[in-house]
Amino acid sequence: MSDENIVDLNERRPNDEWRKFMKLGATVIVLIALLATIISNLFIVEQGQYKVVRQFGEVVRIEDEPGLSFKIPFIQSVTTLPKYQMIYDIPPAEINTRDKKRMLADHYAIWRIEDPQLMISNARTAEQAEAIMGELIFSAIRAELGQLEFDEIINEEKSSRGSFNELVRDRVNEALERNQYGIVLTDVRMKRTDLPEENEQAVYSRMISERHATAQEYLSQGDAEANRIQSNTDREVTEMIATANADANEIVGEGEAEAARIYNESFGRDTEFYQLYRTLESYEKTIGDETVIVLPSNSPYARILMGYTD
Repeated sequence: MSDENIVDLNERRPNDEWRKFMKLGATVIVLIALLATIISNLFIVEQGQYKVVRQFGEVVRIEDEPGLSFKIPFIQSVTTLPKYQMIYDIPPAEINTRDKKRMLADHYAIWRIEDPQLMISNARTAEQAEAIMGELIFSAIRAELGQLEFDEIINEEKSSRGSFNELVRDRVNEALERNQYGIVLTDVRMKRTDLPEENEQAVYSRMISERHATAQEYLSQGDAEANRIQSNTDREVTEMIATANADANEIVGEGEAEAARIYNESFGRDTEFYQLYRTLESYEKTIGDETVIVLPSNSPYARILMGYTD
């Protein structure tokens, strides 16, 4: 047998350095896997958060202090719940007022989770807790607004409801605490009030009719006042004209009397001149363009007319 056919098995075995390298690599892989497992099961609790740790679906603890925490790998899971205050926009709801009027009330609520353990036990999720709170709010609002007149609701100055929001808040919180839902209603506010769509047109028509009636009343009052002022003015003008005419007649009478006195006094001084003046006046009144007078030629009336005065 030649030396070429002889195989040295020691030459084919890994040397000690290779075995060390393999052990080191395995150790590093184990350490990396362990580190990855640890890191993947760490969680951070931030400000304004609840961290709910569940084991096989059951809540085992709740972390609410900010910092770093750890869960058991593979058998525990972590979910987050908000710790801060949240706003819930309540869907508009139709209610009936004490005076039997229908209206839509639109509100919003501010709430927070106070006890996550109770909330999860009795409401399961934050969304379900919010829905339950919304139903309680609607029930309280309907009960409170049902005791008020429509005008008291839409007009704060006429309202006698007092602290309406506080009454609703307290009533809802009592129900939440009684049923141990683990949430608290901080505040509830009314955004707006409106009429149902089917009633809007009827209300608008009634408002237009009322405005027309009011305008017509004002016009009638204005016409009546105008007629009264016109009548008073006409009466005053008539009285003033009558008074002026009476004064004028009196003045004319006095003037004519004075003129007659002056005439009499003047004519009394010369009788013949007066007769001549009266004759000339008679000519002016009796003789026109086509007047025909037949008189004797020796008549004094004719002689004066012809210019003979001797």
